[in-house]
Amino acid sequence: MDSTMWLANHTGGSDFILLGLFSQSKHPALLCVVIFVIFLMALTGNAILILLILSNAHLHTPMYFFISQLSVMDVMYIFVTVPKMLMDQVMGVKKISVPECGIQMFLYVTLAGSEFFLLAAMAYDRYLAVCHPLRYPVLMNYRICLFLASGCWFLGSVDGFMLTTITMTFPFCRSREIHHFFCEVPAIMKLSCSDTSLIERLMYLCCVLMLLIPVTVISSSYSFILLTIHRMNSAEGRKKAFTTCSSHMTVVFLFYGAAIYTYMIPNSYHTPEKDLVVSFFYTILTPVLNPLIYSLRNKDVTGAVKKMLNVEPVFQRTIK
Repeated sequence: MDSTMWLANHTGGSDFILLGLFSQSKHPALLCVVIFVIFLMALTGNAILILLILSNAHLHTPMYFFISQLSVMDVMYIFVTVPKMLMDQVMGVKKISVPECGIQMFLYVTLAGSEFFLLAAMAYDRYLAVCHPLRYPVLMNYRICLFLASGCWFLGSVDGFMLTTITMTFPFCRSREIHHFFCEVPAIMKLSCSDTSLIERLMYLCCVLMLLIPVTVISSSYSFILLTIHRMNSAEGRKKAFTTCSSHMTVVFLFYGAAIYTYMIPNSYHTPEKDLVVSFFYTILTPVLNPLIYSLRNKDVTGAVKKMLNVEPVFQRTIK
């Protein structure tokens, strides 16, 4: 039956129509330019951060390994949605085929799920670094880092496969217009003509587990970190630990807040306009903010940028 539904969704004239952001804007050309600039900023910021981490030996630590993974996810994340949206606006095309929609959904959900678990791995890494500094090199060696990162990608892909398969096997016999700028699961499920209540409950349960496990790890890790920071005698040590952890927590609040609204708040509280704003925030703005959050407040990264650009303080030479 599922294969029959899948074939039915691929019949002629079955393409979806993405209404997108631009249909809601009074100045679509200006919005298109703004999004393109944000897209370039996200690519540049994350690419520079990845390059710095790979090229600078001082940044070859578990924390920066996980940050580089986050940047890779952010680059892929923004590539899944923005280029097609901009190309469609420029060429005046709004259609997306069912297979393209399924691929976009799978990649998007996989990357989102992977990032949920990666943020938990990053919190656990900071817990070990702050609370067990002497055993940290043993507890978080290169092999364990690879294992945790691989686990994040694997769990994200499992989530992507499950949600995409369930969603795309529904029959779509209502309007083919998606009130969104990409194929997001809740937006697609609204087009189904069959009863989706059971699947929505299962999806809610799945999202609760996907969020509950990482949130438990993150909240436990930072609770122990705050207690340890409070007991520190060194003011410099307290400041460094707090600065690093507050950067991580900022990213966690931004990403998880938007995810909770999208997947866990009842549909009665959702409107197409609100959904567009929230999705715009965490799919387009968050990939720009992450490299800024991790670089502007981080002396190691700013130092590596100066070294890469060969910027030496001219006064130091003059003094010498």
